Amino acid sequence: MKPRIIVTRRWPASVEKVLSERFDTTLNSSDVPLTQDRMRDAFAEYDAILPTVSDSLPAAVFPDGETRTRLLGNFGVGFSHIDTEAARRAGITVTNTPGVLTDCTADIAMTLLLGVARRAGEGERELRAGNWTGWRPTHMIGSRVSGKTIGIIGMGRIGKATARRAHFGFGMEVVFYNRSKVDDDETRVIGARQLPTIEDVLAEADFVSLHCPGGAENRHLMDARRLAGMKRGAFIINTARGDVVDQQALIDALCAGTIAGAGLDVFDGEPAVPEALRRMENVMLLPHLGSATEETRVAMGMKVVENVIAFFENRDVPDRVA
Repeated sequence: MKPRIIVTRRWPASVEKVLSERFDTTLNSSDVPLTQDRMRDAFAEYDAILPTVSDSLPAAVFPDGETRTRLLGNFGVGFSHIDTEAARRAGITVTNTPGVLTDCTADIAMTLLLGVARRAGEGERELRAGNWTGWRPTHMIGSRVSGKTIGIIGMGRIGKATARRAHFGFGMEVVFYNRSKVDDDETRVIGARQLPTIEDVLAEADFVSLHCPGGAENRHLMDARRLAGMKRGAFIINTARGDVVDQQALIDALCAGTIAGAGLDVFDGEPAVPEALRRMENVMLLPHLGSATEETRVAMGMKVVENVIAFFENRDVPDRVA
């Protein structure tokens, strides 16, 4: 008998086809997120649940007693939306999809960096509204990017990919903070300097790009104190997880002019976005587009497929996180 699985959101059609051929698969044709009650019921009905970052799986959603579900095959790299300790207690394996969205997410980080520095979002809004009155020397003066310093917080795959784009594409100097020592060819070839603290990076960087994992240990990593420690006139870019930034502290810093602007692809409590951020012209906002290319989303889905197949064939699971 084929393992019974449920896919919580719509996935690329080619991946859904493979899943339907290999397993007894329940798809979500409406693409409406599962309620907490429906998610709780799924643990009794399916051998595997395939959630995404838009699903919340706190401890309360896991069953108290026995569960049919043995695998959570997460569609995404980040898994802070899953209580992995609760999964462990329930004997459930958790996997993710690392490695396949590196370049696309780094592209979005640079899109946000360029967009907010050069006021691209603001300019497009003005033009589309019919308010552009023509070129003039003082119109929408932005910030130069080339030759500036970018500070990377979290020098993993995506952090390094962003650093390469910034250095080779725009001649930017690269400083970074990472919890463990990073000394490899990728950082040496771009002359990236690892600094001992986040505060050291913030003091030097004209642009701060966040690439650290989410979860309790990094929640509000960028709080009011650290935002105040950024250079005046600097920009913050977040393509990591929304909860890495204290959003109210960010709003306060932007209103006070403590920093010049922000480029955000992720939000704490998304899809809700504070109205204050939506009103600000010096903030560029994207609806979590980091991995949103056909090639990447298919590759992410196939990563999940590989993990599910390996699990039910009793082989080592490639991307196990819990």
